Amino acid sequence: MFTGIVEELGEITAVEEQSEASRFTVRGPVVTEGAKHGDSIAVNGVCLTVVEFGGGTFTADVMAETLKRSSLGALRPGSRVNLERPMALGGRLGGHLVQGHVDGTGTVLDRTPAEHWEIVKVSLPPELSRYVVEKGSITVDGISLTVVEAAADHFTVSLIPTTLALTTLGIKQPGDPVNLEVDVIAKYVERMMTPGDAR
Repeated sequence: MFTGIVEELGEITAVEEQSEASRFTVRGPVVTEGAKHGDSIAVNGVCLTVVEFGGGTFTADVMAETLKRSSLGALRPGSRVNLERPMALGGRLGGHLVQGHVDGTGTVLDRTPAEHWEIVKVSLPPELSRYVVEKGSITVDGISLTVVEAAADHFTVSLIPTTLALTTLGIKQPGDPVNLEVDVIAKYVERMMTPGDAR
């Protein structure tokens, strides 16, 4: 489990294309401090498993399913990424409960700067719109954010200067893809309230 509070702005240093998979090497001295083989680290909101580490970097294998469901396939050496270690039991829950399991991708549609914040508009896949509500939580590239406006095909979030400075949302431009994870509690409630759903 993660909280959606980004710990570090990291960088992809290598991408090794494999048959229907990729191996990423990521620079992140903060999140690799004390890392062990098999640990989880969220990269742009996607939970990945550490297979190698050292010198402030870690390597993770990214399977075809992850590449299909997320925007990680677009990453190249030099790409900046949001990094977060899993939350420790008994620690503070600064954002909301985040699994690191991407539900879909959206696209940055527009950015509207204001004096002390910025409004970012993101497209929303139709199958996810029922889980997104005004003042609810959504994870965008691994960042826990509060929804300002929830429409059928898009939502907006208001970004404070800290988020703009310390995450990839400070540099994403209209047309750029982002990973989306909706509130897992909403999905469980929907499942429990669906009569006769044996899936």
